[in-house]
Amino acid sequence: MSGHSKFANIKHKKEKNDAIKGKIFTKLGREIAVAVKEGGPDPNSNSRLKDIIAKAKANNMPNDTIDRSIKKAAGDANAVNYETVIYEGYGPNGTAIIVEALTDNKNRTAGNVRNAFTKGNGNVGAQGCVSFMFDRKGQIIIDREECDMKGDDLMMLALDAGAEDFVEEEDSFEVLTSPDDFSAVREALEKAGIPMAQAGISMIPQTWVELKDEQDIKMMNRILDLLEEDDDVQEVYHNWDE
Repeated sequence: MSGHSKFANIKHKKEKNDAIKGKIFTKLGREIAVAVKEGGPDPNSNSRLKDIIAKAKANNMPNDTIDRSIKKAAGDANAVNYETVIYEGYGPNGTAIIVEALTDNKNRTAGNVRNAFTKGNGNVGAQGCVSFMFDRKGQIIIDREECDMKGDDLMMLALDAGAEDFVEEEDSFEVLTSPDDFSAVREALEKAGIPMAQAGISMIPQTWVELKDEQDIKMMNRILDLLEEDDDVQEVYHNWDE
């Protein structure tokens, strides 16, 4: 993981998302609704909801919007039932892509995902075809410009809280945890007043693929843009070294 800066990509994604904040908030609201239905509206007793709230705050979702989403989910017995579906496939030059979606219509979502891959000269594969190339980890990314704490002190804070790895980049710090320890580490950083640019459970590539052909890069971006525009798609993970 060392030496591979991801923050520039995250910052670019955030700036891009500023133009479609409503769509991002809708997706986060859907995640909140599923978490509330599964574990109740109290984040103190619902760790999944607590983690999604942290993810929402990292995406600049206002507190009152988060609260409204929780109350709506808790008070609506007839809310739409969403289920999690995961798709795996290949982009140009064998790049690996994992798509996580929340949907109330699997046929619609499957068709849209397949269409995105096809238009980018990729293809959807069987379950498990690329997930073995990724590790499921808690991932916290901190913008160096917004963090007052020195790197060594931040590393000790994270490791003492249970982090597995700490990576210092030119523009960011990355904290990696096991999925089970993610909440404890995130809460320790939150209590210390550390601002987080991203915080969530992620799929981290074991190796990265570089695309040198301009057409391959164009097609890969097409796949990612079409997936990002899909309301059902919550997260997209890939091993393209951008």
